[in-house]
Amino acid sequence: MTAFKSDFLRTVSERGFVHQITDPEGLDARALQGPIPAYIGFDCTADSLHVGSLVPIMLLRALQRTGHKPIVLMGGGTTKVGDPSGKDESRQLLSDADIARNMAGIKSIFTKFLTFGDGPTDAVMVNNADWLDELKYIPLLRDVGRHFSVNRMLTMDSVRMRLERDQPLTFLEFNYMVLQSYDFVELAKRHKCLLQMGGSDQWGNIVMGVDLGRRMNDLSLFGLTTPLMTTASGAKMGKTAQGAVWLNADRLSPYDYWQFWRNTEDADVGRFLKLFTDLPLDEIRRLESAGGAGINDAKKVLATEATRLAHGEAAALEAAETARRTFEEGTTGAGLPTVDVPRTELEKGIQAFELFRRTGLAASNGEARRLIKQNGARLNDEAFSDETRLIGVADLGNGGAIKLSAGKKRHALVKAV
Repeated sequence: MTAFKSDFLRTVSERGFVHQITDPEGLDARALQGPIPAYIGFDCTADSLHVGSLVPIMLLRALQRTGHKPIVLMGGGTTKVGDPSGKDESRQLLSDADIARNMAGIKSIFTKFLTFGDGPTDAVMVNNADWLDELKYIPLLRDVGRHFSVNRMLTMDSVRMRLERDQPLTFLEFNYMVLQSYDFVELAKRHKCLLQMGGSDQWGNIVMGVDLGRRMNDLSLFGLTTPLMTTASGAKMGKTAQGAVWLNADRLSPYDYWQFWRNTEDADVGRFLKLFTDLPLDEIRRLESAGGAGINDAKKVLATEATRLAHGEAAALEAAETARRTFEEGTTGAGLPTVDVPRTELEKGIQAFELFRRTGLAASNGEARRLIKQNGARLNDEAFSDETRLIGVADLGNGGAIKLSAGKKRHALVKAV
């Protein structure tokens, strides 16, 4: 590991954020001179980000905590094109209204992790539609396009992989790296941005941006990428059998978010504590060295600290207490995900498989039927195997709720309204 002198590069290197840097010595020296404005772009393809975006978010947090200025770039313009990086198929094109709605849902996430304002190290949020929407085609080709070699563009992973797999790559998508590179030049002009960061799949686009800044304006820019995030077993980070692990509470409850981190594989605990919490490294080393039952305590710390950042102190402590009561005392915690059902429906009775689907414990009626038939479902902590069983008001407990469980770790409450 390179012995960096700046707090920023030393911190992110020790915590596992660094994969590649365009000029490590130059960036390290510049970081010692004063705040570096640095950006990461986030396209608006959904109305929430998921755990797969947490590494870049936490990288921006580490940047700010070590005295530098984060720039959050909303891809209001580039989302209209679609990033082909790591994709075998073209993204579905979104309308302007869809992009605006998605951007509104995403923006609130960053205020949990970063401090925004007008100070030298305060974060700012910008939208690349502000300049990309104003570009004229011929001037873009003359002023920007002439600096790009098609021969070189064809060697970039985002392009090469599509071509090697005989998957179509539209001319629209082929322009993505040109627009992302131009973003860097615009941010350097507008916000004195010197550093672009992103995942390892963005290396080619970032290098192109560094090169474009030098060719167009004789700028000395830098790039940094993070490692590809997978679990110890090789699974993609942030994906579960139930779908994406969303960061917005209206897409995934704080309790389910807490449970996601609690279910971390043993081999990942130390790495995830470094990446996804602010705990000091000495404390992390102590937690990850604990054997036996100690590793479960470390997972609870990881879950609570990660949930604290995403959803706040109160939600994190409630989720931890709900889990304790549910698993250690066998009682029903108030923080469990809750679904309201009209009392008139419960008076008639709802088939078990349908209720499991409606609570989100199963993705479909078919999955719910299989879960119940295979003895993986519980009603008020009692196992049952009749997927058509009617669940109704008679099953309401003392707290006025019905507790449904899928396996040992996923629970939901049904309340009559």
